[in-house]
Amino acid sequence: MKFARALFRHENNQLNLDWPTRLKICIGIARGLAFLHEESRLKIVHRDIKATNVLLDGNLNPKISDFGLARLDEEEKSHISTRVAGTIGYMAPEYALWGYLTDKADVYSFGVVALEIISGKNSNNYMPS
Repeated sequence: MKFARALFRHENNQLNLDWPTRLKICIGIARGLAFLHEESRLKIVHRDIKATNVLLDGNLNPKISDFGLARLDEEEKSHISTRVAGTIGYMAPEYALWGYLTDKADVYSFGVVALEIISGKNSNNYMPS
């Protein structure tokens, strides 16, 4: 199941996401990113972490999905200069403005997702009054 549907209550897919469940999902996403950045044989920068790219299994364990924009991060380089790709609103400023990509860009995106998990609101639909 797409996590965004459960979180933002799309269609009739309403799940009761209590605080312990929301915390479990945040921790699961963070562990997934830690694996991609530090534990995987190849260091991977996802470049498009957002709620719609997180799937939930039957036990509501999160799984990071959609690696279409992912890049391999070469250990000997401090950053990758690359053409910007991803979703506006989730991109780290240094990546969105200058194409300066490190694994920290995924951490920034995770922060946006964590705020969405806490608030239950899609950050891209936010309009200040």
